[in-house]
Amino acid sequence: MKPLFAKLSFLSFLICGGLIATAADPQPFNIWPAKAPGEVKELPPEQDVNKPTDKPVGDRKIIKLTNVSTPQLTVYSPPADKRNGCAVIICPGGGHNILAYDHEGTECAEFFAAHGVTGIVLKYRVPARNPDKRWEAAVQDTQRAISVVRSRAAEWQIDPQRIGILGFSAGGETAGLAAILTKRQYDAVDKIDEVSCRPDFAALIYAAGFENKKEPWTLQDHIKIDSATPQMFLVHAQDDGVSVANSVLLFQELKKAKVPAELHVYSSGGHGYGMRNTGHAVNNWPDRCIDWLTQQGLTKKKD
Repeated sequence: MKPLFAKLSFLSFLICGGLIATAADPQPFNIWPAKAPGEVKELPPEQDVNKPTDKPVGDRKIIKLTNVSTPQLTVYSPPADKRNGCAVIICPGGGHNILAYDHEGTECAEFFAAHGVTGIVLKYRVPARNPDKRWEAAVQDTQRAISVVRSRAAEWQIDPQRIGILGFSAGGETAGLAAILTKRQYDAVDKIDEVSCRPDFAALIYAAGFENKKEPWTLQDHIKIDSATPQMFLVHAQDDGVSVANSVLLFQELKKAKVPAELHVYSSGGHGYGMRNTGHAVNNWPDRCIDWLTQQGLTKKKD
């Protein structure tokens, strides 16, 4: 099967050189100058492994992208008259096996771009490389992506102090760790890695991976929240198969550390709804996220 995404076109080369893709013509570009850290094994081509028998989300099927070896960013820039300087890098979920690339990726970026926030989809490596740290490759790609975006902030008309991270499920774990961890999870490869890799805020949607499953309702040992942790917006449904404890525990620790945070727990909605309408109140979370960004002053245009 052919790769789902083609190699860099001339247009994507131009974007990498500094031009901005509009929401109408976004083009992906590679975030690493060569292979990503630790990549030694050749995987089969990228492919969408969604099957005809797979259950749709909302009213249609989703993309389930796997065999990602070349991490990329795709920038969805708002119209010039709406652009407010805020940006969010989006990490689709998929259990570190696949990426739910459209309803937890591109559709999310389009929504934020329509509200003046530059939406940037990160295609990070899957499946997981390290069985002991399934999040490792994804977090490396995310930290690199944050540095790339911040290094190009002026070119993309983004405020380098208003760059956030958003993730769903395993992408929520990835986004959350990129916000929480204080050290870069790879050795610097070029000058881009001299730029901060920590986001200014994080939005975690039905995040996984934070609760210690061996000791329910406790955080994993590597999750350390302090006063320097970026502010967070958290969403979870109480009936989610991925325990709501993942979000509640994070919120409690953020409160203890006096880090601004907002938690929305809905009675129903399950898991994996992304940006789709599944008939639950939780589907309004994108609007609540925009409200939060506005209240925190993150979407205010600067002169």
